[in-house]
Amino acid sequence: MPFAPIGETVSETENNRVIKDGTVFMVSEGETAPEFTAPMRTPNGDITEITVSEALSDGPVVLAFFPGAFTSVCTGEMRTFRDRLDDLKETGASLYGVSIDSPFSLGEFAEQNDLTFPLVSDTNKEIIDAYDVVMDFDDLGISGVAKRSVFVIDGDGTVTYSWVSDDPGVEPDYDEVETAAADAA
Repeated sequence: MPFAPIGETVSETENNRVIKDGTVFMVSEGETAPEFTAPMRTPNGDITEITVSEALSDGPVVLAFFPGAFTSVCTGEMRTFRDRLDDLKETGASLYGVSIDSPFSLGEFAEQNDLTFPLVSDTNKEIIDAYDVVMDFDDLGISGVAKRSVFVIDGDGTVTYSWVSDDPGVEPDYDEVETAAADAA
């Protein structure tokens, strides 16, 4: 499934990246966020789908990409977002965790960690590719996981904040994310 900036049609793609007039579409602040539809585990345990443009009808969206459920740093990051969720919601934003784990694994991860926000499953790795947040752990023989990263998308579908770490042990600045979400409202 090719990804296109919200509200635009794809005429050509390469490795799931949008090509417009010969230029590869990369996600950065001020650009239109790639549209996607993917399985999502909701806080009440249901598995449904999310379409990012539909989620934007409720206000800004925060996408928090993480390499893998049940790993120490990812667990700490998602728990921190859980603990700060009320402050984030006060900005009018909705938070979605995103990883390549299956929705069933994400469901168990959410239950074990009392996560009260949706988790998006990108098992086909199309979202991490579209957002250009793919990393490999060559020493472990693991390829194609999400880089720890955060994107804030305003109601018009514009990326207003992006943070991407090449070091999976580094967590985002949570205060900065909340400020960016408030600014996007």
